[in-house]
Amino acid sequence: MIEFSTIILQFAEQGEKTGWSYIEIPADIAQQLKPGFKKSFRVRGMLDGFEVKGMALMPMGNGNFIMALKAEVRKGIRKNAGAVLQVRIEEDLDYKVEIPDDLKECFDFEPETWDFFNSLAKSHREYFIKWIDAAKTNETRAKRIVNTVNAMLRKWDYGKMIREMRKE
Repeated sequence: MIEFSTIILQFAEQGEKTGWSYIEIPADIAQQLKPGFKKSFRVRGMLDGFEVKGMALMPMGNGNFIMALKAEVRKGIRKNAGAVLQVRIEEDLDYKVEIPDDLKECFDFEPETWDFFNSLAKSHREYFIKWIDAAKTNETRAKRIVNTVNAMLRKWDYGKMIREMRKE
């Protein structure tokens, strides 16, 4: 486990990242976590005693990475931008996103959707799965599964599907 202290930051105007709360992972620490790696990867550990798993470290250039802090994490640590945070992290080798049974069932009825879904990058498959799993009601979950299956039929990635949904 790598341990360090950092300050929670927040993006101002930064495209899709505008308003995100995050912490920076300096290049030297990222290299200790996963030597020679320059792409996004997952970590687990503790943020001020709050356990985290499967948190993405995203490259930001010059070897530095960031870790976005979703509202759930900020609530767990009870801190926001400007606060000092104690970080203990290591690479999360156990991280795996499972395909929900109800989504898999729908793919079974449309085999070409399963084939296209599996042709997507792992991170893109995870966008769909996390979006479905984040639904708060069964009705919303069902709609999201239908949208996902339809996106696979049209050979759309997650971003394309979301953009098309906003047009409706």
